[in-house]
Amino acid sequence: MKQTHDHDHGLQHDLQLMMQRNADRRRALTWLLAGGSAALLVGCGGGSSDGTASASSSGSSSSGSSSSSSGGSGVTSCIANATETNGPFPSDGSNTVNGMVSNVLQQSGVVRTDIRTSFGSSTNTAPGVPLTLKLSVVNSNNNCAALSGYAVYIWHCTRDGAYSLYSSGVQNENYLRGVQVTDANGEVTFTSIFPGCYSGRYPHIHFEVYPSLSMATLYTNRVLVSQMAMPRDICSTVYGSATGYSASVNNLAAVTIANDGVFGDNSTAQMTQMTPVLSGDVSAGYNGTILVGVPV
Repeated sequence: MKQTHDHDHGLQHDLQLMMQRNADRRRALTWLLAGGSAALLVGCGGGSSDGTASASSSGSSSSGSSSSSSGGSGVTSCIANATETNGPFPSDGSNTVNGMVSNVLQQSGVVRTDIRTSFGSSTNTAPGVPLTLKLSVVNSNNNCAALSGYAVYIWHCTRDGAYSLYSSGVQNENYLRGVQVTDANGEVTFTSIFPGCYSGRYPHIHFEVYPSLSMATLYTNRVLVSQMAMPRDICSTVYGSATGYSASVNNLAAVTIANDGVFGDNSTAQMTQMTPVLSGDVSAGYNGTILVGVPV
C-alpha cells in the first residue's frame, strides 16, 4: 500500500498549507455572512414582537416593519397579511352606488402608477401631501418568494376623509384608486397622497391582490383583501401641519390601533408587517415600503 507523508515536504510546505486552509475558511465565512445577514436584517415583521425599524429624512421617521426590503429578495421569514374587510367603498364589483354596481376595475385607465388624478370623464386631482409607496408582494407559504405578475389594487380616502365614486361631492371622481402589476421582484409602486383620518377609523389604505391582471376585474378573483395602517407619528405630523387635514386631528385623537374596529383584533406581528416604513416630510412628501405576505 502506498503511503503519503505530508511532513516529508518540509516546514515551508506545512506553513503554506495552513495559510491556504485559513484563507478558505475566511472566504466561506464571508460568503455565509453576505448571504445570511441580508435575511436577518430584512426578515419580516412576524419575526419579532415589536418589529421596530426607522427611516428618517428631515427629522421624520416611523416605526414599522423592518421587512420592507426591495422585492422581498433575501427575506426568509414572513407571515400572511391579515384578511380585512374591503369596506363600504371598494368599487371592486361587490356593492352598488345609486342602484348600480360600482366596479372601477373594469374601467380603462385604472392601471396606473400615479393615482392622484381621476381618469375618464374627469381629470381633477386630489390635493394632499405626496406619498409614494412601494409594495413588495411575497408568498408567505413559500419562504417569502417574490410573486411576479400579480395585480395589486389600492384605494383610500381623500385628505378630508371622502372616497371617490361614493362620497358626496366626489361621486364623479375616481382618483385615489389604481392597479399595478408586480415586476420580477414582486414590486409595485404607487404615487398618491397621504390619506386623512375620518371619524371611527384609524388611518389606513385598502388593497386587494389578484393572481394576474386579467383576473383583476372582480372581487371574487382576489387572493387577498387587506388594509395597511399608517404610522401614527407621521399621521400626527401631517394632520397637525399640512393644509386640508385639520379635521383629521380630532379624529386621530379618538382612535388607536387597539380600539379600531378593523385592526383591533390583529396581533402585534401582523400590525408590524401591515404598517409601512415611511421617511420624508410634509413639504417634500413621504416615501415608504411595505411587505405584503400572500398565502398562495
